[in-house]
Amino acid sequence: MVCLHGFMQTWRSWELVLPRLQRHHDVLALTLAGHAGGPPLDVSVAGTSSITDAVEAAMDEAGLHLGHLVGNSLGGFVALDLAARGRARSVVAFAPAGGWAAGDEHWRELLAMQRRLHAQAVAAAPHAPALLATAQGRRQATRLLTERFEHLPAELLAHEMLGMARCDAPALIDRALRDGYPVLDAQAIACPVRVVWGTADRILPWPEAARRLRRDWLPHADWVLLDDVGHAPQLDVPLEAAELVLGFTAARSATVDGP
Repeated sequence: MVCLHGFMQTWRSWELVLPRLQRHHDVLALTLAGHAGGPPLDVSVAGTSSITDAVEAAMDEAGLHLGHLVGNSLGGFVALDLAARGRARSVVAFAPAGGWAAGDEHWRELLAMQRRLHAQAVAAAPHAPALLATAQGRRQATRLLTERFEHLPAELLAHEMLGMARCDAPALIDRALRDGYPVLDAQAIACPVRVVWGTADRILPWPEAARRLRRDWLPHADWVLLDDVGHAPQLDVPLEAAELVLGFTAARSATVDGP
């Protein structure tokens, strides 16, 4: 199983679900290219291709031709992109990016907001332990990702804040603005797909940010809505998120051959 995080996050965004997933799968939780601890970003490659290329190379290095792919936000789109390349046994995508309807320009506003968030993280990262020592600080740090925050360790949140600050977000945002919103080769996806979306998502709001995915690309996927859950269910409701992954992958693990 391969877990792929969202924009400006790191592999540790899966930390709360990993113990449950690892009881049933060998799990490779990667940090995406251009993100803190991940491979360098190849800005010469258009769209998300260089990010997908780097994940595919990591799968090759691990001897994993096919995997159950789990992704959130940007990582959700990359998981679907890998599925279109024939690298997935199944995909579970939590609020995958790339779903705005053709002609909807809200994604540009989202990128502008993310540029501001990155600048704020750069300024706040040196003070992360103090900022996250209080419940108010932890709520502020998680308000765009989760509806619940009391269970989230301050150390994990500090790591993610530092990761956000160290992400090559300006280059990624500039490239997205240059190349336009990514297009998914959905017809090439032959594996089962489950898409999970929190109705309280503040980054990719339901249903607007899912219109192209649901209407044009993945109408036959297994769509699951989570009431009162934010953008990152693996952080917001980790037990439920893990079960949504495991419940979908169990039957596929029994029927698909391969490493």
